[in-house]
Amino acid sequence: MNNSELNSLDLIPVIVIDFYSKEVIMFAYTNMLCLRLTLLTKLCHYYSRSEQSIWLKGLEGGNSHLVQEVYTDCNSDALIFSVLILETGLACHTERPSCFYKLLK
Repeated sequence: MNNSELNSLDLIPVIVIDFYSKEVIMFAYTNMLCLRLTLLTKLCHYYSRSEQSIWLKGLEGGNSHLVQEVYTDCNSDALIFSVLILETGLACHTERPSCFYKLLK
């Protein structure tokens, strides 16, 4: 993914998957600054739309995401972060391994 493709986007959708199981654990947004910080530190930085600020996963509640691989789609408008979940191994603030546990009926 080259910078000129990303510079035109404010927020970039990120699907977060477990590095080992490949299960989807979370959906988030990032932006260019967050992505740069993630690639530099290997700790996932996301963009909080509600707080309108950078959010370092795990800073407050633990369960940091250590990025192992970053993929982009064919249009370069979405990312996948393949991560190791540090601390307890839970991804969701509801103390579940994935944020995707609600079945739509």
